[in-house]
Amino acid sequence: MPGSEKPARMKASAIRDGGNFKHTVQVRDHMLTVDEPLGAGGADAGPDPQELLAATLASCTAITIEMYAARKGWDIGHVEVDVEYSPAERGCPTKFELVMRVPDDVPEEQVERLRAIAAKCPVHRALDGEVMFDERIQRVHMAA
Repeated sequence: MPGSEKPARMKASAIRDGGNFKHTVQVRDHMLTVDEPLGAGGADAGPDPQELLAATLASCTAITIEMYAARKGWDIGHVEVDVEYSPAERGCPTKFELVMRVPDDVPEEQVERLRAIAAKCPVHRALDGEVMFDERIQRVHMAA
């Protein structure tokens, strides 16, 4: 489909939106509200950034599975992906637990192939691979 190619670089911008930690995040023409829960000083106006990370992995995994099945001509029906995420703590690495659900009539060989393909989703690969950061602070005049 023309015009649907993903750019080589993607951008998201977070801008404070009122409350203590509430931000509006813009990705292309889409806006998301991100906030901290009440117990962390936010207003719980949206998911927190770490919840979005789990949501990103869940949705990328589901889409990757569905795209692969469509390319193979497999009718796998309804797909669901749950992700539980435990951030790294002293002595313990970050942990993601993925549970992928497909109808019970999907053949075993397809299920095994889908499980292997799930680990190849772009978000999974980014989290599992080497990551580099280029961080800087720019000073700008902000209107009150």
